[in-house]
Amino acid sequence: MSITQSPSSLFTTEEEKKEGTFDAYSLWIKEALEELPHSFTITDPFISGHPIVFASPGFLKMTGYSLEEVIGRNGRTFQGPKTNRRSIMEIREAIREERPVQVSLLNYRKSGSPFWMLFHMIPVFGEGDGRVIHFVAVQVPISGQRVGNGSGLSEMVFGSCRREVCLGSYVCQDRAVQVEMDERELENWEHCEASESERLKSAEAVNNVLAVLTRYSEFAGRLVCGKRSCLRGAECLSSSLVISLGRIKQSFVLTNPCLPDMPIVYASDAFLTLTGYKRHEVLGQNCRFLSGVDTDSSVLYEMKECILKGKPCTVQILNYSNRKDKSTFWNLLHISPVRNASGKVEASCRDTESKDLRPETRQLSVVGAVRVAVRSSFMVTC
Repeated sequence: MSITQSPSSLFTTEEEKKEGTFDAYSLWIKEALEELPHSFTITDPFISGHPIVFASPGFLKMTGYSLEEVIGRNGRTFQGPKTNRRSIMEIREAIREERPVQVSLLNYRKSGSPFWMLFHMIPVFGEGDGRVIHFVAVQVPISGQRVGNGSGLSEMVFGSCRREVCLGSYVCQDRAVQVEMDERELENWEHCEASESERLKSAEAVNNVLAVLTRYSEFAGRLVCGKRSCLRGAECLSSSLVISLGRIKQSFVLTNPCLPDMPIVYASDAFLTLTGYKRHEVLGQNCRFLSGVDTDSSVLYEMKECILKGKPCTVQILNYSNRKDKSTFWNLLHISPVRNASGKVEASCRDTESKDLRPETRQLSVVGAVRVAVRSSFMVTC
């Protein structure tokens, strides 16, 4: 699966390898991480869909998936019909608040068989701007599991691996009763509690992964750490907002009127495809970088006046792509302010598409989706 690298990611994408523009340090980081014995994944919230960008050999062995089947996929891939929704909400809340979380989780292998694990996730911050760069998620299989038997009693299943659990024993009234248990019965257990040793094992794994990322990030010139060492800059959106915006598939950018020159702080994948630019070439730029010698200056003035007055506007404008031929294209551009609960303009959404692709009504739906995402997430105010 093809993915687009975020500007501060420590990992190289397949496209960069093919183009010969990859960072050698990214390969060294992967090699060092692959030597760790733990089961873990690393995700990038600044790529649309919050996909996995690294999966350890231990994780692949535990789940039965190949590396090609995992990279670029969201962690939802490993959930199933009996995965506890409350646990999923705990993880989502931790991502939104950019904090660590530990939960017991029922996941599924490629074969469809379920297994319980301790899921331990932490955010990884950029040392310079306080932005969340990655999330590290360690998975430790739970061997000793407490379950309810429906009669109010508590029973313990012993086993150091899944096969032993299937042919485990119940302890009831001081005697062990051997039982035959199908692995599918694990799905009916409401909760499995990890032991203290398993919690310590997950904490050790998290620290080891973070140590590797920290060490090699120094060589790469993109320092990371496990704790936010500074306040997130005003130009940095929260990871939860970026994830929400990534679900919107249309072409648009988000600009911040609170910063000098109103720079772009988010650009959708569809916008990058339309214009031919890479994400790092767009972020921090004013939207006028798309203009050229044949762009109508009166249209630019009309857009500026509407922005200053905090009013929406729709214009047709000639823009320039970043392709080799510097080709031009006509945009049916809709600009709309995004206000917070108090009515203050927090951002400006610019829905930009080739005018031949869709009518104005679809632009309004995109603006509405962006407004919902911004208002429901933590966004830096000016």
